[in-house]
Amino acid sequence: MLYTRRGDDGTSGLFGGKGRLPKDCPLFEALGTVDELNSLLGVCFAKAESNKNEEIVKLLRASQEDLFIVQAELAGADKKLEQSHVDRLEGEIAKLEARFENPNSFIIAGGSELSALLDYARSVSRRAERQVLAVQSDHPTSSETHKYLNRLSSFLYAAARFAAASAGVEEQKPSY
Repeated sequence: MLYTRRGDDGTSGLFGGKGRLPKDCPLFEALGTVDELNSLLGVCFAKAESNKNEEIVKLLRASQEDLFIVQAELAGADKKLEQSHVDRLEGEIAKLEARFENPNSFIIAGGSELSALLDYARSVSRRAERQVLAVQSDHPTSSETHKYLNRLSSFLYAAARFAAASAGVEEQKPSY
């Protein structure tokens, strides 16, 4: 069955049955935003796959897997990201950066459909990072998780620039 009725009273449980909390508590906001980001990465994945952009496809799938670990840790499971996850992401950022000219500026999203989706995911990633950090006093996560979430938005920025460059699109900077 896809429903349990246990949440009908406005509460939800955490990993391992560690009690129930109101669905509008900051922890569920953080968990929901990480889930939203993971879903959005799925949209980016599907678009990258349809564009035959295999490099981005592989990187996005790895990031989705990593976000499941973040959610598990946040919910109280004995799971956490390792420094190797952060190192891998930093390495992928460096590889992508070497393949396009760094604009050294903000970019107006929408150069290509994939780059726009990746820019959208980057902004959701920043929100997820803020919300995970906001619940640290009651629901702590590792420093590797904090580093990873910070790097993820940088990765998504680099992936967006790479996607636009791969599509032959000249992206626009804001005119202010």
